[in-house]
Amino acid sequence: MFWKRKQEENETGNIFWITMTDLMTGLVLVFIVMFFYAYISSNMKQFEAALEQENATKEIQATLENEKINASVDPVSGVVKISDLELFEINSHKLSDKGKKYLDKFAPAYLNSLFNNDYMNKNIDKIVIQGHTDSQMFAGKYSEDEQYMKNMELSLKRAYEVANYMVNTPYNKINGNRLRKMTVVEGASYSDPVIVNGKEDYAKSRRVELKLVMKKTN
Repeated sequence: MFWKRKQEENETGNIFWITMTDLMTGLVLVFIVMFFYAYISSNMKQFEAALEQENATKEIQATLENEKINASVDPVSGVVKISDLELFEINSHKLSDKGKKYLDKFAPAYLNSLFNNDYMNKNIDKIVIQGHTDSQMFAGKYSEDEQYMKNMELSLKRAYEVANYMVNTPYNKINGNRLRKMTVVEGASYSDPVIVNGKEDYAKSRRVELKLVMKKTN
């Protein structure tokens, strides 16, 4: 009788532990499924956002091409690169007459295409206007640090001139308040040169870039 009662207690205990093990295993599987679902959902949202941004960028590129505006547009990031030859005299941060005429066409075409695109209109956080120089040195006895900062000053002034002119061109002014709040001006000196066949292409390094910073997606 004692042996039988002991056997029944052991069987009861085994049933309890088997049940708890199954429960824990089930909970682990549930957490794994929830984790992968959240991971896949997040990746899908990012993929869809990237696809929408790419399509919007193509529309902007098509607009500039239709207007016969000479600018390089990255089809994925949407970064627009404008050569300094389109905008400034050599070694000057002041817009040339050619540069003003260029921005008279470029600014309204670019800005209106941004704000008229549903995805861009809802998701743009900042428009960063960034000046770049080549790595050629200024004449005179300047240290490497001084050369870099003189180029920083030039790149920043050029970016400012472009931004200042753009916000005063005849784009759709209903977006004026938003544009003022989202416009950021930066100078990059010669920190990001354009390299072609292992050497810096000085002409391509001297440029102004317009970069879009998008709102963070949940």
